[in-house]
Amino acid sequence: MTSVTSATSPGAGELTAGLRGFREVQRLAYACAEAVAAQLKPGVTERAAARMQREWLRERGVRDWFHLPFAWFGDRTAFTNFRVPLQFFPTHRELEPGMAFILDMAPIHNGYPADIGYSGCLGLNPVHDRLLADLEAHRELILREVRERRPLREIYEDVDRLMVRQGYANRHRAYPFGVIAHKVDRVRQRRWSPTLFGFGTQSLRGLASDALHGHRDGWSPLWSPYSFSDHPPQPGLWAVEPHLGFRGTGAKFEEILVVTDSKDPQESAFWLDDDLPHVRRWQEEKAA
Repeated sequence: MTSVTSATSPGAGELTAGLRGFREVQRLAYACAEAVAAQLKPGVTERAAARMQREWLRERGVRDWFHLPFAWFGDRTAFTNFRVPLQFFPTHRELEPGMAFILDMAPIHNGYPADIGYSGCLGLNPVHDRLLADLEAHRELILREVRERRPLREIYEDVDRLMVRQGYANRHRAYPFGVIAHKVDRVRQRRWSPTLFGFGTQSLRGLASDALHGHRDGWSPLWSPYSFSDHPPQPGLWAVEPHLGFRGTGAKFEEILVVTDSKDPQESAFWLDDDLPHVRRWQEEKAA
């Protein structure tokens, strides 16, 4: 398990060795997403895109997963009519010109997990571009309110309100338990790393252990709209994924937020890495 007490923010100095490990695997996952996205073309299926992610990461030493890669195309990026968990798994849906897509993967490398979401589109899609641009405000809101030590449930509600003002629907509410985030921790490296319903058994056990200990102490490893998330941010690493939807198109990012017990607001919470595709895109748009 990872304990984050006095970690240093990227803006204040170098990361600790443990946080560097998490950042490296998060960058590896995003590099995979960009590499696979560059290979997507009309006719590629969600299953093929998920397989491409698995193969790319396995070639680079990944043998364990928090969850296996997902891919969603078209209106499935907005989880249209999703009712049961099996609908999240990749299908034979084919990518078409102008269609939005999301690649989502959670590899574990050298015992460090990451969980990322990459939104893109095949060609021009103004709705997708607008969604992705408007996600920046959510990244800023989440960080600001975590630093204020607002209860997670209240932050979730503020994200909801921001989406409504922007004219969008909350699509992370379609995830199991409606989560916008979950804790991530180091896991032991093992030669054999089985999965269950697409999730690594080691990570599931870790999440269950966190849930048990958290319940005793009044917190949850799942950041949801429900009462069990009615507590201040717990120190540790959180994979955060605000997900916007609009008329059959969805977009999100997912990356690690570090929460510490520091009294310094700037060091009490920070995004693990600002050198990520969606952040670079926002910076380039501002520069332009």
